[in-house]
Amino acid sequence: MSYAEHVFRSDSPEATQKISEQLAGAVKSRLPAGLMIYLEGDLGAGKTTFSRFFIQTLGHAGHVKSPTYTLVEPYELDEVSVYHFDLYRLADPEELEFMGIRDYFGEKSVCLIEWPQKGAGFLASADLVISINSHDDVRTLHIAAKSAAGDAVVCALSAP
Repeated sequence: MSYAEHVFRSDSPEATQKISEQLAGAVKSRLPAGLMIYLEGDLGAGKTTFSRFFIQTLGHAGHVKSPTYTLVEPYELDEVSVYHFDLYRLADPEELEFMGIRDYFGEKSVCLIEWPQKGAGFLASADLVISINSHDDVRTLHIAAKSAAGDAVVCALSAP
């Protein structure tokens, strides 16, 4: 089965903010269903910036910090729990099992996972994969659905 995809271009933090707000709005329409979002891209591509705008749009009023050293930052919001993972410094994917990674996946939770390849074999399958590529001062955000739930989100992005 093939699922929907959508490509955005961003030439500024404000444009990235609008894209992540649009995605968060589409995700809100699916709540309280859980969602697994993989964020791919090189260092400095904008994964954490995208995540910050996304989490704030879902309802977090405070600062969104990078979970580079803690592996995960939880955000308990009214309608959903958002877990922002950064697996860049993960030495062994088995560490995820020891931290109870499966407890984060499920209904009423949205997981944003930076560097998902580092957790191969221990992560739930992605509903959405967002690949961020940077060239000069322009970022390309490719959002691909990988499940029926992800497809509903991407289709909502494409709707007029």
